[in-house]
Amino acid sequence: MKRLEGKVAIVTGAGRGIGRAIAEMFDKEGAIVVATSQSPGHTFPGSIEFVQQNVAEEEGWKSLVAHVMDRHGRIDALVNNAGIIAYEPLQDLSLADWEKVVGVNQTGVFLGMREVSGPMLAQGSGSIINISSIWGNAAVGGAHAYHATKGAVRNMSKNAAITWATTGVRVNSLHPGFIATPLTDAQDPDVNKFVVGMTPMGRAGTPDEIAWGAVFLASDESSFMTGSELVIDGGYLAQ
Repeated sequence: MKRLEGKVAIVTGAGRGIGRAIAEMFDKEGAIVVATSQSPGHTFPGSIEFVQQNVAEEEGWKSLVAHVMDRHGRIDALVNNAGIIAYEPLQDLSLADWEKVVGVNQTGVFLGMREVSGPMLAQGSGSIINISSIWGNAAVGGAHAYHATKGAVRNMSKNAAITWATTGVRVNSLHPGFIATPLTDAQDPDVNKFVVGMTPMGRAGTPDEIAWGAVFLASDESSFMTGSELVIDGGYLAQ
């Protein structure tokens, strides 16, 4: 039997990189997957359904959850993966850029958790996986808004986990280290070289290595795990 057989899952930010790897891995493991992205026109293998979504918009979340419930009758897993980055240090960060990053990385996670909580609490089960980062636990210079929001995701996950601890709804955060994706490919090569150089395993991770962690958290294998941080970072935070 596949590890997610019959489970209904929503994966945000699934157009590329980690989100796409998670959506495809969930599909391979037997889940019914609804993958979302703010940009249109994405196609996926298998039976993955694509829905265009801006995770920072409340009505979009309401319509997405209603659509999934109408079509499938339940929601077993939510992966809040959608995220953006602004590289500016605190002193150079504009309010507009701050609000844009907070809208996607933090408000999007809040809205997603809130909207799936109704179906999950009613059915007495569910797994919410919030993608944070090693920069939700530790810091480097710059990227103030990104650090702030990923740290917030970490504690938002813990709060929701404790709030719902006796309900059957589990919430955990997943913390990737440096992963080779289109996002990191677009970064300053010197920044990438620095972070990889600080990673004890001496290499970048792959999106699939994060996706396998998400499969574990979405599956019944992690049934006694809530409010925890799953770190997949090549040893970075162990230093």
